[in-house]
Amino acid sequence: MRALAIAATGMNAQQLNVEVIANNIANVNTTAFKGARAEFTDLLYQAERQAGVPVQAGESAIPEGAMLGLGVRTAAIRNLHRQGPLANTTNPLDLAINGRGWFQVTMPNGETNYTRAGTFNKNADGRLVTAEGYGVEPAIILPQNAVDITINQSGQVIAKVEGQALPQTVGQLTLANFANDAGLEPLGNGLYRETAASGTPVVGPAGDPGVGKIHQGYVENSNVDPVKEITNLISAQRAFEMNSKVIQAADEMAGTVSKGIR
Repeated sequence: MRALAIAATGMNAQQLNVEVIANNIANVNTTAFKGARAEFTDLLYQAERQAGVPVQAGESAIPEGAMLGLGVRTAAIRNLHRQGPLANTTNPLDLAINGRGWFQVTMPNGETNYTRAGTFNKNADGRLVTAEGYGVEPAIILPQNAVDITINQSGQVIAKVEGQALPQTVGQLTLANFANDAGLEPLGNGLYRETAASGTPVVGPAGDPGVGKIHQGYVENSNVDPVKEITNLISAQRAFEMNSKVIQAADEMAGTVSKGIR
Protein backbone atom coordinates (compact mmCIF):
# COMPACT_ATOMS: atom_id res chain seq x y z
CA MET A 1 0.00 0.00 0.00
CA ARG A 2 1.30 3.44 -0.95
CA ALA A 3 -0.34 4.87 2.16
CA LEU A 4 2.34 3.19 4.28
CA ALA A 5 5.18 4.92 2.43
CA ILE A 6 3.36 8.25 2.28
CA ALA A 7 2.64 8.27 6.01
CA ALA A 8 6.23 7.24 6.71
CA THR A 9 7.48 10.37 4.92
CA GLY A 10 5.09 12.38 7.09
CA MET A 11 6.47 10.83 10.27
CA ASN A 12 10.06 11.52 9.16
CA ALA A 13 9.14 15.13 8.40
CA GLN A 14 7.50 15.69 11.77
CA GLN A 15 10.40 14.02 13.57
CA LEU A 16 12.75 16.55 11.93
CA ASN A 17 10.30 19.32 12.82
CA VAL A 18 10.39 18.29 16.49
CA GLU A 19 14.20 18.18 16.42
CA VAL A 20 14.37 21.75 15.06
CA ILE A 21 11.90 22.92 17.72
CA ALA A 22 13.90 21.10 20.42
CA ASN A 23 17.07 22.93 19.34
CA ASN A 24 15.22 26.25 19.49
CA ILE A 25 13.96 25.56 23.02
CA ALA A 26 17.40 24.32 24.15
CA ASN A 27 18.91 27.66 23.07
CA VAL A 28 16.20 29.92 24.49
CA ASN A 29 18.83 31.57 26.76
CA THR A 30 21.76 31.46 24.32
CA THR A 31 23.16 34.92 23.56
CA ALA A 32 22.23 36.13 20.05
CA PHE A 33 20.85 32.70 19.06
CA LYS A 34 18.63 32.79 15.99
CA GLY A 35 15.74 30.34 15.96
CA ALA A 36 15.08 28.07 12.98
CA ARG A 37 12.00 26.73 11.21
CA ALA A 38 11.72 23.50 9.23
CA GLU A 39 10.09 23.97 5.84
CA PHE A 40 8.61 21.13 3.81
CA THR A 41 7.42 20.54 0.27
CA ASP A 42 5.30 17.83 -1.31
CA LEU A 43 6.90 15.00 -3.27
CA LEU A 44 6.26 14.00 -6.87
CA TYR A 45 2.72 13.19 -8.00
CA GLN A 46 1.76 9.95 -9.68
CA ALA A 47 -0.74 10.34 -12.50
CA GLU A 48 -3.64 7.93 -12.18
CA ARG A 49 -5.49 9.80 -14.90
CA GLN A 50 -3.94 12.61 -16.91
CA ALA A 51 -5.86 15.88 -17.10
CA GLY A 52 -6.54 17.50 -20.48
CA VAL A 53 -6.49 14.22 -22.41
CA PRO A 54 -9.63 12.94 -24.22
CA VAL A 55 -10.92 9.54 -23.18
CA GLN A 56 -11.44 8.55 -26.81
CA ALA A 57 -10.44 10.06 -30.11
CA GLY A 58 -12.68 12.95 -31.13
CA GLU A 59 -14.03 13.53 -27.64
CA SER A 60 -13.42 16.60 -25.46
CA ALA A 61 -10.55 16.57 -23.02
CA ILE A 62 -11.40 15.68 -19.44
CA PRO A 63 -11.36 18.79 -17.19
CA GLU A 64 -9.36 17.30 -14.37
CA GLY A 65 -7.31 14.21 -13.79
CA ALA A 66 -6.28 12.09 -10.83
CA MET A 67 -2.85 12.97 -9.42
CA LEU A 68 -1.79 11.11 -6.29
CA GLY A 69 0.79 12.76 -4.05
CA LEU A 70 3.57 10.55 -2.73
CA GLY A 71 4.30 12.31 0.52
CA VAL A 72 6.48 15.11 1.89
CA ARG A 73 10.17 15.96 2.10
CA THR A 74 12.31 18.58 3.82
CA ALA A 75 12.88 21.67 1.68
CA ALA A 76 14.98 23.72 4.11
CA ILE A 77 15.73 24.55 7.71
CA ARG A 78 15.51 28.31 7.66
CA ASN A 79 17.38 30.38 10.23
CA LEU A 80 15.15 33.27 11.29
CA HIS A 81 17.38 36.31 11.65
CA ARG A 82 14.91 38.45 13.55
CA GLN A 83 16.19 41.00 16.04
CA GLY A 84 16.42 39.59 19.56
CA PRO A 85 15.67 41.71 22.66
CA LEU A 86 18.58 43.62 24.20
CA ALA A 87 19.53 42.97 27.82
CA ASN A 88 21.56 45.36 29.97
CA THR A 89 24.67 43.78 31.52
CA THR A 90 26.61 46.95 32.59
CA ASN A 91 29.78 45.21 31.31
CA PRO A 92 31.62 47.78 29.12
CA LEU A 93 32.92 45.09 26.77
CA ASP A 94 29.48 43.60 26.10
CA LEU A 95 28.20 44.90 22.76
CA ALA A 96 24.83 44.40 21.08
CA ILE A 97 23.80 45.25 17.52
CA ASN A 98 20.42 46.91 17.21
CA GLY A 99 19.52 46.36 13.57
CA ARG A 100 21.31 44.57 10.76
CA GLY A 101 24.98 43.66 10.78
CA TRP A 102 27.55 41.19 12.06
CA PHE A 103 30.75 41.44 14.06
CA GLN A 104 33.76 40.03 12.21
CA VAL A 105 35.90 37.39 13.92
CA THR A 106 39.25 35.97 12.82
CA MET A 107 39.58 32.22 13.37
CA PRO A 108 42.88 30.43 14.16
CA ASN A 109 43.11 29.26 10.50
CA GLY A 110 42.83 32.86 9.26
CA GLU A 111 39.24 32.50 8.08
CA THR A 112 36.79 35.31 8.85
CA ASN A 113 33.56 34.26 10.54
CA TYR A 114 30.64 36.39 11.70
CA THR A 115 28.71 36.66 14.94
CA ARG A 116 26.15 38.79 16.75
CA ALA A 117 27.14 37.45 20.18
CA GLY A 118 28.98 40.49 21.49
CA THR A 119 30.09 39.03 24.82
CA PHE A 120 33.64 40.28 24.31
CA ASN A 121 36.68 40.40 26.55
CA LYS A 122 40.35 41.28 26.19
CA ASN A 123 43.29 38.89 26.08
CA ALA A 124 46.74 39.21 27.64
CA ASP A 125 47.80 41.63 24.88
CA GLY A 126 44.78 43.84 25.43
CA ARG A 127 43.12 42.83 22.16
CA LEU A 128 39.32 42.65 22.00
CA VAL A 129 38.36 38.96 21.64
CA THR A 130 35.27 36.76 21.79
CA ALA A 131 34.42 34.49 24.72
CA GLU A 132 36.32 31.71 22.90
CA GLY A 133 39.41 33.92 22.46
CA TYR A 134 38.99 34.66 18.73
CA GLY A 135 40.14 38.12 17.69
CA VAL A 136 37.58 40.74 16.68
CA GLU A 137 38.23 42.49 13.36
CA PRO A 138 39.36 45.18 12.85
CA ALA A 139 41.84 44.51 15.66
CA ILE A 140 41.17 46.68 18.71
CA ILE A 141 44.03 46.94 21.22
CA LEU A 142 42.92 48.40 24.54
CA PRO A 143 45.58 50.22 26.60
CA GLN A 144 46.66 48.30 29.68
CA ASN A 145 46.37 51.43 31.86
CA ALA A 146 42.93 52.44 30.57
CA VAL A 147 40.59 53.44 33.37
CA ASP A 148 37.47 53.71 31.19
CA ILE A 149 36.43 52.32 27.81
CA THR A 150 33.63 53.88 25.77
CA ILE A 151 32.26 52.39 22.55
CA ASN A 152 29.74 54.64 20.87
CA GLN A 153 26.88 53.67 18.57
CA SER A 154 28.99 54.11 15.43
CA GLY A 155 31.66 51.71 16.73
CA GLN A 156 34.36 54.18 17.80
CA VAL A 157 36.41 52.79 20.69
CA ILE A 158 37.56 55.55 23.04
CA ALA A 159 39.82 54.95 26.03
CA LYS A 160 40.51 57.21 28.97
CA VAL A 161 44.08 56.51 30.02
CA GLU A 162 45.40 57.10 33.51
CA GLY A 163 47.45 60.28 33.71
CA GLN A 164 46.01 61.80 30.50
CA ALA A 165 43.43 64.56 30.60
CA LEU A 166 41.82 63.80 27.25
CA PRO A 167 40.48 60.41 26.11
CA GLN A 168 41.97 58.87 22.96
CA THR A 169 40.43 56.92 20.10
CA VAL A 170 42.03 53.46 19.93
CA GLY A 171 40.02 51.86 17.11
CA GLN A 172 36.90 51.67 14.98
CA LEU A 173 34.61 48.66 14.92
CA THR A 174 32.92 47.86 11.62
CA LEU A 175 29.96 45.64 10.83
CA ALA A 176 29.45 43.26 7.91
CA ASN A 177 26.15 43.12 6.04
CA PHE A 178 24.89 40.35 3.75
CA ALA A 179 22.25 40.39 1.04
CA ASN A 180 20.84 37.10 2.36
CA ASP A 181 21.46 36.47 6.06
CA ALA A 182 19.51 33.19 5.85
CA GLY A 183 22.20 31.86 3.48
CA LEU A 184 24.94 32.04 6.12
CA GLU A 185 26.21 28.67 7.37
CA PRO A 186 25.83 28.22 11.15
CA LEU A 187 28.97 26.76 12.76
CA GLY A 188 28.06 26.73 16.44
CA ASN A 189 29.42 28.98 19.21
CA GLY A 190 27.31 31.77 17.69
CA LEU A 191 29.50 31.85 14.57
CA TYR A 192 28.42 31.91 10.93
CA ARG A 193 30.34 31.47 7.68
CA GLU A 194 29.87 33.24 4.37
CA THR A 195 28.48 31.07 1.55
CA ALA A 196 27.55 31.54 -2.09
CA ALA A 197 23.91 31.82 -0.97
CA SER A 198 24.60 34.64 1.51
CA GLY A 199 26.57 36.76 -0.92
CA THR A 200 29.76 38.64 -0.13
CA PRO A 201 29.84 40.92 2.92
CA VAL A 202 29.57 44.68 2.68
CA VAL A 203 31.63 46.15 5.51
CA GLY A 204 31.08 49.60 7.00
CA PRO A 205 30.76 51.56 10.23
CA ALA A 206 27.79 50.97 12.48
CA GLY A 207 24.95 53.42 12.05
CA ASP A 208 25.41 53.76 8.28
CA PRO A 209 22.22 53.47 6.19
CA GLY A 210 21.02 49.86 6.35
CA VAL A 211 23.42 48.99 9.18
CA GLY A 212 22.50 48.65 12.86
CA LYS A 213 23.90 50.60 15.77
CA ILE A 214 26.16 49.26 18.52
CA HIS A 215 25.02 49.49 22.15
CA GLN A 216 27.69 49.20 24.83
CA GLY A 217 26.84 47.33 28.01
CA TYR A 218 24.13 45.25 26.33
CA VAL A 219 23.86 41.79 24.76
CA GLU A 220 21.30 40.52 22.29
CA ASN A 221 19.20 37.72 23.72
CA SER A 222 17.87 34.74 21.77
CA ASN A 223 14.99 35.59 19.44
CA VAL A 224 13.19 32.32 20.31
CA ASP A 225 9.63 32.77 21.61
CA PRO A 226 9.10 29.91 24.14
CA VAL A 227 5.30 30.10 23.98
CA LYS A 228 5.29 29.87 20.19
CA GLU A 229 7.76 26.99 20.25
CA ILE A 230 5.63 24.99 22.69
CA THR A 231 2.62 25.57 20.44
CA ASN A 232 4.61 24.38 17.43
CA LEU A 233 5.79 21.35 19.41
CA ILE A 234 2.21 20.32 20.23
CA SER A 235 1.20 20.76 16.58
CA ALA A 236 4.15 18.65 15.37
CA GLN A 237 3.39 15.94 17.93
CA ARG A 238 -0.24 15.73 16.80
CA ALA A 239 0.81 15.56 13.14
CA PHE A 240 3.24 12.73 13.97
CA GLU A 241 0.47 10.84 15.77
CA MET A 242 -1.92 11.28 12.82
CA ASN A 243 0.65 9.85 10.41
CA SER A 244 1.21 6.91 12.73
CA LYS A 245 -2.57 6.33 12.75
CA VAL A 246 -2.52 6.21 8.94
CA ILE A 247 0.18 3.52 9.06
CA GLN A 248 -1.84 1.57 11.63
CA ALA A 249 -5.00 1.84 9.50
CA ALA A 250 -3.17 0.79 6.33
CA ASP A 251 -1.68 -2.19 8.16
CA GLU A 252 -5.12 -3.26 9.38
CA MET A 253 -6.53 -2.92 5.86
CA ALA A 254 -3.71 -5.07 4.47
CA GLY A 255 -4.37 -7.61 7.21
CA THR A 256 -8.06 -7.72 6.25
CA VAL A 257 -7.17 -8.39 2.62
CA SER A 258 -4.70 -11.16 3.51
CA LYS A 259 -7.25 -12.84 5.81
CA GLY A 260 -9.87 -12.69 3.05
CA ILE A 261 -7.50 -14.41 0.61
CA ARG A 262 -6.80 -17.21 3.07
